[in-house]
Amino acid sequence: MEPDLRQTILDLETAFWNAMRDKDGAAAAKLCGDTVVATNAQGVMTLSPAKMGTMTEEGAWTLDRFSFSDVHVTSPSPDVAVIGYLVEQSVTREGQNKTYSAAECSTWVHDGEGWRCHAHCESALQQVA
Repeated sequence: MEPDLRQTILDLETAFWNAMRDKDGAAAAKLCGDTVVATNAQGVMTLSPAKMGTMTEEGAWTLDRFSFSDVHVTSPSPDVAVIGYLVEQSVTREGQNKTYSAAECSTWVHDGEGWRCHAHCESALQQVA
């Protein structure tokens, strides 16, 4: 895999997290494919870009900070890339700040307009504080 592709996918994943941190629904929606399959502690869901944008803007939480480590990127074909990483995130919900660690994985597909996320999985590792 080309080093440039690794950086491109890492930059896209970072842009998505920045959109969540900034509550920028338009930016989050633009990074999504027509349908995104997402899994997390709440279960499995299928999201449209519009729904992702609304959830980003209206969520009853604030992403205060995040940091990635142990990043892995693979590209099984020229138009598909998968990124996996560990993330530590600080979130405020109902006035309480908590820090979480999770393993994350996203699948990005290159269409005629650029790379779009089509799947995202989050597995909580442990509560740090």
